[in-house]
Amino acid sequence: MKVDILAIGAHPDDVELGCGATIAKEIAHGKTVGIIDLTRGELGTRGTAETRDKESNRSAEILGVSFRENMEFADGFFTNDKTHQLALIEKIRQYRPDIVLCNAVEDRHIDHGKGSKLISDACFLSGLAKIETKHENAAQEAWRPKQVYHYIQWKNLKPDFVVDVSDFMDIKMKAVLAFETQFYNPDSTDPETPISSKNFTDSIRYRARDLGRLVGVEYAEGYTVERYVAVDRLGNLK
Repeated sequence: MKVDILAIGAHPDDVELGCGATIAKEIAHGKTVGIIDLTRGELGTRGTAETRDKESNRSAEILGVSFRENMEFADGFFTNDKTHQLALIEKIRQYRPDIVLCNAVEDRHIDHGKGSKLISDACFLSGLAKIETKHENAAQEAWRPKQVYHYIQWKNLKPDFVVDVSDFMDIKMKAVLAFETQFYNPDSTDPETPISSKNFTDSIRYRARDLGRLVGVEYAEGYTVERYVAVDRLGNLK
């Protein structure tokens, strides 16, 4: 199965928080999108790997993605090595995305930066024909995504471009809040974390609104790039 866009996150909920509205918008415009989570988030303070699995599936339904898979890498301890690269290369060659969306290049959680580099390296290596991989016992052909874009997470990194997601923030919020064990719940007895406060939940909207304000729209999601972004004509810039 080929998809237009493959969104990858180190943890379940990374994709929703970083690019959930963009995904919803692209799907609404007829693009096919899949999600791959590198870990099950088993080291998270709140909830369990099992609750994250259920929440991930519910969120995927809300977004309307074509599939969601989990690599089951070790939360907190996966590395950017040959074993993990090859496992991810197999998935990239299986789904042959034109665009990959992935973790921020630098962030508070160490898995975000690690995941960002692992995904980026796997995307490049996936295009090398002499690297041999198989899927369901069949040899895979080399495939390199045309673009790798990094969504912005905890840190307010300066984006290289933003996407107008004004009509899709409600879907994003529903998808994020499907991870009900992770985010603000005044009735929860779980320990508090940096993302379980009401301030954090509120920040999802106001950060997107601030990016939107800067480009003259209601809401926007920002991305950093690995190479220059090109446009066909000046008039294509919003």
